[in-house]
Amino acid sequence: MCRSIKTLREPYVPQVTQADVEAAALQYVRKISGFRAPAAHNAEAFDAAVRAVAAATATLLEQLQVRGSRPAATR
Repeated sequence: MCRSIKTLREPYVPQVTQADVEAAALQYVRKISGFRAPAAHNAEAFDAAVRAVAAATATLLEQLQVRGSRPAATR
């Protein structure tokens, strides 16, 4: 979909930062909306979408179970 978005799960990335999640969310929203930077009247909706996608991404990464890896609680 968007080549700027990198895979954020193990084993591709050993440690995912909040900045990684936010950057991926921003790239996704830019791609879907077609805007690199929204006009002032769309900024609130754009920023809300970035926050929602970042939150969903963080939840997904927390809940994924990768075969052969240890559970997150034991790392």
